[in-house]
Amino acid sequence: MKYWFMMAFLVCSMFNQFSAQQKQDPWNESQLMDPALLAARITENKTKNVVIISVGPEAIIKGSVDIGPTHDPENLEKLRNYLKNIPKGKEVVIYCGCCPFVKCPNIRPAFKLLQEMGFKNARLLNLPKNIKVDWLDKDYPTND
Repeated sequence: MKYWFMMAFLVCSMFNQFSAQQKQDPWNESQLMDPALLAARITENKTKNVVIISVGPEAIIKGSVDIGPTHDPENLEKLRNYLKNIPKGKEVVIYCGCCPFVKCPNIRPAFKLLQEMGFKNARLLNLPKNIKVDWLDKDYPTND
């Protein structure tokens, strides 16, 4: 009996942790962009209708705009000001890559801001490990 109680407790605990993580992430699966897709679009010069924004320590991806780490309120305001003149229907891709998604202090405030401002095509570049592993090590296009 104690075994089943403990098992049920563990399952519930894991579910609660999963649910808590899901509530923290303002994006859904369809809003994640695969790095290979963005890299191909950059290489093929098909980013005319895409705004690529670094919300981390450095703009590494070719053609991206450097806003700075958006855990800093000044940089979050800088992002807000930058986005004011961008049409709400334009595809906006943000990325950080400073650390794994689960620990990143920059992507959640930036993505929430995109949603609050009404961007319908907001995307988060799917860099689950970091910019080095998920972009640089694959020789995807960078700012020189």
